Amino acid sequence: MSKILVAVAWPYANGPRHIGHVSGFGVPADVFARYRRMAGDEVLMVSGSDEHGTAIQVQADTEGLTPQQTVDKYHRVIAEDLRRLGLTYDLYTRTTTRNHAAVTQEMFRALLANGYVVPHTQLGAISPSTGRTLADRYIEGTCPICGFPAARGDQCDNCGQQLDPVDLIEPRSRVNGERPLFVETEHFFLDLPALKQSLGHWLERRTDWRPNVMKFSRQLIQELRPRAITRDLDWGIPVPVAGWSDNPMKSIYVWFDAVIGYLSASIEWAGRQGRPQAWREWWQDPAAESYYFMGKDNITFHSVIWPGILLGANGQGDRGGQPSSFGTLELPTEIVSSEYLTMSGSKFSTSRQQVIYVGDFLNQFGPDALRYHIAVAGPENQDTDFTWDEFVRRNNTELNNEWGNLVNRSISLAFRHNRAIPAPGPLQRGDQDLLAAAGSAYAEVGQALERAHFKQAIGQAMSLVSAANKYLSRAEPWKLSDPARRDTVLHTVLQVVWDCNTLLTPFLPHAAQRVFEQLGGQGVWAAQPELVEVSEEGNADYPVLTGGGADQLARWRSQPIPVGRPLAKPSPIFHKLDEALGRTGPSWAPLEPVD
Repeated sequence: MSKILVAVAWPYANGPRHIGHVSGFGVPADVFARYRRMAGDEVLMVSGSDEHGTAIQVQADTEGLTPQQTVDKYHRVIAEDLRRLGLTYDLYTRTTTRNHAAVTQEMFRALLANGYVVPHTQLGAISPSTGRTLADRYIEGTCPICGFPAARGDQCDNCGQQLDPVDLIEPRSRVNGERPLFVETEHFFLDLPALKQSLGHWLERRTDWRPNVMKFSRQLIQELRPRAITRDLDWGIPVPVAGWSDNPMKSIYVWFDAVIGYLSASIEWAGRQGRPQAWREWWQDPAAESYYFMGKDNITFHSVIWPGILLGANGQGDRGGQPSSFGTLELPTEIVSSEYLTMSGSKFSTSRQQVIYVGDFLNQFGPDALRYHIAVAGPENQDTDFTWDEFVRRNNTELNNEWGNLVNRSISLAFRHNRAIPAPGPLQRGDQDLLAAAGSAYAEVGQALERAHFKQAIGQAMSLVSAANKYLSRAEPWKLSDPARRDTVLHTVLQVVWDCNTLLTPFLPHAAQRVFEQLGGQGVWAAQPELVEVSEEGNADYPVLTGGGADQLARWRSQPIPVGRPLAKPSPIFHKLDEALGRTGPSWAPLEPVD
C-alpha cells in the first residue's frame, strides 16, 4: 500500500469549463485516482478553482460584478460540473481562502529568506484606456524567437520559450486590441537561474515521464531566467514584505499562488479531517508518490517552476538555505500531461465560441459517455480533434452495442431462466479460456493504469468485453436443452461481466454502480463526490467537493460472483444516439470556428 498524491490542475474561475479542460486534467486524474484506491493505495486527490489575476477582473467588469462575486459564481458552477462528472476529489477548494493565502505567503517568505526571490525593476504593461496592469497572458504578439504570430506575454506555445510582454513584436491587448504602454515598476522575481543546477540534476533522474513532457522540460532548463511573481494588481494575495503588504496595487502573481494550491489544499483537507498534520504523510515521506495532471500548456509551471519553488523553499537550490516552516517537501514523482483536445483543428476557445461546455454535455449525454470518449479517444499523447461523428460512433458501437449489450443480454438470460446467479457445472475449454483471460486482465490493465496509459488500459478492458460477447454468441445458451450446461455458460459470462465491470469502474463509475446493482449487488460500488458548504474563520462559507471513496466496495481483483444471489430485472445501461447527431451536432455546439 502506497501514499499517492493526485494533484489536479486548477481550472480558472472566470467562466464555466469546457470539455477540452476536463480532457486534460479532470478525467485522466480521476481514472488514475479511482484505480489506485481500488488497488488498495491511500490516495489524496486535491485541487480547486484558481480565482486570482487579471482575467477575473476583466470578467467581473464584463458582467458588472466584483471579482469576489465573479469567482463565487463560477466556482460553484465549476464544482457542480465536476461533481456531476464524478471526479472524486478528497478536496476541491478555491484559492480565495485565508488558508491558501497564509500558505502562499509562507512559501514566499521562505524563498525570500533563502535568496531565491529577489527584487527587480522591469517594464510592466499598462492598458492606456483603463490604467490597469495587463497580465502577461492578456498580451499577444509575434514571438521574437520563432515568429509565431499569437505568442503570449509569458510564453510562446509554438516554441515553448519563456517571454516577457516587452519582448513581443507588435504586442496587443487580448482584452480590447490596443497596444499596451510599458512603464517601469518594481517587482519580486523567482530567481530560476539560481535553481538551474539543482533542477537539472532532479530532471535528469526522471526517466519514465511521458516523452513530450521530458523533452519539453529539458529544453526549458536551458533557457531559465528570473520570472516575476508579483504584479501591479488589486485582486490577489498581498505581498508579505514591509512596504508592500499594505499596498493595494501590489499582489502575488496568480501563477505563483496557483501551484502552491496543491500544498494549501492538502493542508486544508487535513484540517477538515480533524488531523491537522495528516498532509505531511503525502508531502514529506520519500516513499510517497505524487502525480500532477494537466494539459500541455501547463507543463512549464509543473515540471520546472513548481519543482523550483519547492527546491528553493526546502533550501535545496544552488544557493542552499533552510527549509520553510512546512519542512522539507517532496518534489513530483511524475508530470502527467495531455495534449490538446481540438475542434475543427483548433483549440477549444470560449472567446471564439468554439466550445462545448461540460454542463451542456452532461445535460444531454450524461457523464460516462464523456468519460469514455476522453479515455478511448482523448488527447493522451497527441492533439486530438473532437467530432460528433466519432463521439456518436463510439457511443453506439462500443459503449452500447458491445458493453451495454453484453450486460443486458447476459443478465436477461439468467433472470429469465434462474432469477438468480446460476451455479456452474463442469467447465469446458472455452469457459476456462474466457475465465483465464478475465483473471489475467487485472494485471495487464492495472499496469497500464499505473503508467497513466489510459487508452491502452481501456482498450484491453474492452477487448475482454468483445471476447465475452463472442463467447456468448458461440455458446448460444438460449438454444441449450441441457439446463446444467446452460447454467454453466450463464455463470461463466456473468462472472466475466462482473470482472469487466470492475476493470471499467475507474472509467465508467456511474454505469459500474448500475451494473453492480443489476448483478444483485447492494451498497456503494463506485463512490461519487459530494458538494458541501464549509466554513472558514474570517471568510464567507463556500462549497467544496469531497468524498474520495474510502467506503466504496470496488476492489482491483477478481471476486467470485455469488451463486444464488437474486438478480434485478435488467434495464439498458446505455442508449443509442441518433446517427444524425454525428452530422449536425447538438444545436448548442457550433461545428466551425467563429471568428
